[in-house]
Amino acid sequence: MLKQILFSLSFILTLAAFACSINRLAGFFRMTIPAFPIRDIGKRIRLTLSVAIGQTKIFRKPVLGLFHALVFWGFCIIIFGSIEMVLDGLSGSEKVLKILGPAYDVLMASGDIFALLVGVAIIIFLTRRLFFHIKRFEGDEMNSWSHKDATISLSFILILMISLITMNLGYVGLMSHTGGNIEGIYPIGILLFSMLHQLSAETFGLIYEVSWWLHILLIFLFANYLPYSKHFHVFMSIPNVFLSRLDPAGRLSNMESITREVKFMMNPEATPVPVPSDYQPERFGVKDAEDVTWKNYFDALSCTQCGRCTAVCPANITGRKLSPRKIMMDLRARMKEKGPLMVKHGRDFSDNRSLIRDYISEEEIWACTTCNACATECPVNIDHPSLIIDLRRYLVMEEASAPGELKAVFSNIENNGAPWQYSAEDRLLWTKDLEICENYPL
Repeated sequence: MLKQILFSLSFILTLAAFACSINRLAGFFRMTIPAFPIRDIGKRIRLTLSVAIGQTKIFRKPVLGLFHALVFWGFCIIIFGSIEMVLDGLSGSEKVLKILGPAYDVLMASGDIFALLVGVAIIIFLTRRLFFHIKRFEGDEMNSWSHKDATISLSFILILMISLITMNLGYVGLMSHTGGNIEGIYPIGILLFSMLHQLSAETFGLIYEVSWWLHILLIFLFANYLPYSKHFHVFMSIPNVFLSRLDPAGRLSNMESITREVKFMMNPEATPVPVPSDYQPERFGVKDAEDVTWKNYFDALSCTQCGRCTAVCPANITGRKLSPRKIMMDLRARMKEKGPLMVKHGRDFSDNRSLIRDYISEEEIWACTTCNACATECPVNIDHPSLIIDLRRYLVMEEASAPGELKAVFSNIENNGAPWQYSAEDRLLWTKDLEICENYPL
C-alpha cells in the first residue's frame, strides 16, 4: 500500500510538471502565425510509416543507421513495459498486462532483448561523442551545453536500459527461487540468472525492487528533462514527419496579400477585396520569432541537432557561414528568450532584439542556394529553406536590403521588364552580326 501511495504521488508530480512544460510551449505556439492546411491524410500516414517508423532516411548510412533504428524501435517496444509499470504502480498489482496472453510474452521478450541492443547502441554513440572527432557534431552553434545535453540524454537512456535489464533479472531470479509463475519471457534475464543463480531470493528481490523504482523514476525525470533538451525530438519527430510540407521541394509559397495585390494590378477592373477598418497590415516575411509559422517552430523543437543538414549544405561545405542546423537552433533559442515576455506582455512586445542580426546574420540568409539538400537529408523532415526564404522576404520587402547583384536585377526588372540591363527594344541586338543559315531547323 505504501508503494502504491508513493508511486501515485510521484506520478502526479510528474504529470503536473510535464503539463506545465507543455503549457509553456503551447503559449509560445500561440505567438506564431498559421501555416498550410493539413490535408492528404493518407499520404501523410504513408510518409510517417516510411520515414518515422521505417527510419528510411537514417539508413542512408547503413551501419550507424541500423544502430539508431534499433534505439528507436527499442523505445517503441519498451514503452509497453513502461505503461505496464505505471498501471502496476497505480493499482498495486503485478504484471497487469499479462491478460494479453501470447502477445504479452512477445512484448516482454522483445523488450528484454531490445534493452540490451539499445544499451550497446548508446555505448557506441557515447564513445563516438566523447572520444572521436565527428565533424558534423561540431560547429559554432554547438556550444558546450549542446555537447553536455547530448551526453546527459544518452547517459539517461543507458541507465534506463541497464535498470530494465537488472529489473528483469531480479524478477526472474525471485520467481525462480520462490517457485512463483514467471509472467512473460525474458531471454536476457534468464541468461543472466543462469550465471548468477547462486544469489539468494532476498538478493534477487532487492535487485528487482531497486531496479523497478530506479527505472520508473528515471522515466519520470527524463520525461520532464526532454522539453528543455535537444532530445525533445523523442516526442516531436513522429508528429513532425506527419505534418511534413508535401509540396515539391523547390516550390516557394506566395504571400496571399501580395498575390491579391498583383492580380488586382494586372486586372484593375476587378472588384478589390474589401479591407476591414481595423485591418493591420501583416509583416512581409520573418523578422522575429512571432513572425514564423507554427510549423517553423515545430521544426525547431523537432531538430535533433544531428548535423546531417549542415553536412550536405553546399554553402557550408564551401566555407560560407550558413548552417541549416544553426537556423533551427537559433529560432528555438530566440523563442525561448522572447516567448515568455510575449506571453506576459502581448504579441507586440519588443525587447529591441530580433531573430535577424541578433541571432542569424544577413550573410547566412543570403548564402542559401535553396537546393533543399538540407530538407532532403533531415531524418525528421524539417523544412529549413521555407524559413530562410521568409527571412529574405523581410530583408527585401521591409528593409530593401539585398546584395548589390540582386538589387541590380530588381532595378532591371522594374525598368526593363527583365533581369537584364537592356531595354526590350535592344534585347535582340546581339544577333545583328550573326550569320544564320536560312535552312537551319528551328
